[in-house]
Amino acid sequence: MDIAQAEDLEMEGACGGSCACSTCHVIVEDPEKYDAMPEPSDDENDMLDLAFGLTETSRLGCQVKMSKEIDGVRIRLPSMTRNLQAADFKGAKKI
Repeated sequence: MDIAQAEDLEMEGACGGSCACSTCHVIVEDPEKYDAMPEPSDDENDMLDLAFGLTETSRLGCQVKMSKEIDGVRIRLPSMTRNLQAADFKGAKKI
């Protein structure tokens, strides 16, 4: 996520990289590179469940740590992101 933001790519990262949202959702284009990454944590999988356009090779950008094993990895950003915040639900009618 830090690399993408440093290069002015449109990756929101609303939670600042604390694995508390899905706005840095990325899709890993290379299945071999995806398989070389450590497994997503339960917290990451929970946040990915909220992501728009989830795929089999989706990850949160803030949880991808660059290494020699994934050097040259190609990723793409989904066409949109979903930013769910408590403020979005204020005033919502409770049932």
